[in-house]
Amino acid sequence: MQPFDRISGAAVPMIENDVNTDQIAPLQLAKGLSPDWGELLFKRQRFTPEGAPTDHILNRPQYQSPVILVANENFGCGSSRESAVWCLTGIGIRCIIARSIADIFRENCLQNGVLPIELTGESMDRLQAAVLVADGATSFEVDLPAQKISSPDGLDIRFEISASDKVRLIEGLDEIGLTMKHLAEIEDWEGRTRANHPWLQTAHDRQV
Repeated sequence: MQPFDRISGAAVPMIENDVNTDQIAPLQLAKGLSPDWGELLFKRQRFTPEGAPTDHILNRPQYQSPVILVANENFGCGSSRESAVWCLTGIGIRCIIARSIADIFRENCLQNGVLPIELTGESMDRLQAAVLVADGATSFEVDLPAQKISSPDGLDIRFEISASDKVRLIEGLDEIGLTMKHLAEIEDWEGRTRANHPWLQTAHDRQV
């Protein structure tokens, strides 16, 4: 998994409620076993049935290489498809900032090196206003070690994240990676178990 430290670039204002995973990743439109995830992103909204581009915000020139998506309430609701995160990373998005993020989608973000940030109240009001005014012309920075969102015009917003999730992202660890951090302890436990309870090593064979 790609580690997350600091990112900077265009922030896409998608100030909508209840954006669901079927909208983000319409798998019914996927072609082949390994589709182009970036092309699939919001495909029903970005293209007509005939394939012509619409006026969707992600089709605008200033948002062709975004790194941040700013949403509103309940982003990523719906089914648990992990491909919704793959579609976002397929065009370069590494951070989702919303007033609330669906739980399963949030965990899928963490498993794929995407930083999910929940902001509320005045902090989110300021960020949404700044992103709308910038309209892709200003580079916003998200600094995970400092837990700060900033921009050249003086925006400085702090955000909260659990210590464990912060470590996972900075070190680029999914659940397997987190487990492997304790490999020496696991091997030590297995060695002591083999020495102290040798009968456990053949218990399964006897049951069979």
